[in-house]
Amino acid sequence: MATFVVAHGAWSAGWAWKKMHPLLAGRGHMLVTPTHTGVGERAHLAHPDIDLETHIADILGVLESEDLRDVILIGHSYGGMVATGVADRVRGRVAKLVYIDAFAPRDGDSVFSLTPGREEIMGAAAKKNGGFIPPNPMPADTSESDKSWAEPRRRPQPLKTFSQPLRLLHGEPTLPRHYIYCKRCPPDDRFRKFYERGKREGWGTYEIDSSHNPHITTPDALAQLLHEIAG
Repeated sequence: MATFVVAHGAWSAGWAWKKMHPLLAGRGHMLVTPTHTGVGERAHLAHPDIDLETHIADILGVLESEDLRDVILIGHSYGGMVATGVADRVRGRVAKLVYIDAFAPRDGDSVFSLTPGREEIMGAAAKKNGGFIPPNPMPADTSESDKSWAEPRRRPQPLKTFSQPLRLLHGEPTLPRHYIYCKRCPPDDRFRKFYERGKREGWGTYEIDSSHNPHITTPDALAQLLHEIAG
């Protein structure tokens, strides 16, 4: 049995992974889905000074408080920033790092530095919203039934989570890394370059016939792929 821990994407929360719990449990695994400060059930804690380090500390706290070891740490989308920071800080607790259509940063990278042209647009949006970036639309192929439960739960995210650079305290991660690339990408695909980096650097690399949120739109295929990575 593997223990998967998720660092979820922007504007989302642990609730977004509800379809994955029974699918991974049915394959003999445990799934832990913490929520970052300021979103989901922790939206009452939101304030503009929440940054990337806050979210790294959130996941570190779960690993340490629950004494989770030998985990497979998942970073989805923005959560790749968080997961990379977590893997850097507690290398003895993380066995594998899995990026799902996610940022795979190096030391000094931020979401904005990895997405040229987005800082001005999102910064202007945050200025109008008290320091918070409103949620992006969900992928176009998301079913109406999935939108009906997911969209009302998505929350604005502090600008500083996107602008703060990641600081790796121990250099590049040395643990096994895997990258799952979602093939149904939008026109401004921003994740393909990390998938290509993974192939160059010898990570496990996979493509899944899904848009950006496979845990919502293609959960069975994602569960099987994670099961194979765990094996």
